[in-house]
Amino acid sequence: MSNKKTHKLVTVLIAIVWMANGLLCKVLGLVPRHQEIVERILSFDRSSAYFAIKGIGLLEVLMAIWILSNIKPRLNAIAQMIIIATMNILEFMLAPDLLLWGKFNSLFALLFILLIYYNEFYLHQKTNKSNAVIS
Repeated sequence: MSNKKTHKLVTVLIAIVWMANGLLCKVLGLVPRHQEIVERILSFDRSSAYFAIKGIGLLEVLMAIWILSNIKPRLNAIAQMIIIATMNILEFMLAPDLLLWGKFNSLFALLFILLIYYNEFYLHQKTNKSNAVIS
């Protein structure tokens, strides 16, 4: 598979992760644990956390759309990496018992950050360089 096709496939997979977590887990509330995490980290009551998690979910859906739009992809990748790292550090410190894999969630977050980095700063750059040579 070419770098261009691999880059597009990985980009879509990354967007699916954001869409699934935002829409399914948070907006539709299919994973109540997410609201419990927000309650604990932000010290919100149940009602406030409900609205906060819906807002966070909508922002994650918007992230998926931004990823697929290919508008400022480097800025997007950096934003994703910072958001994921920040969120996981907070969860690791304040709510590890509510995480699907406990403190091992950090390992999966790191792997996801590395995938985002590899996709944007290696595959995408390599695709751009090969397109410049062809032109």
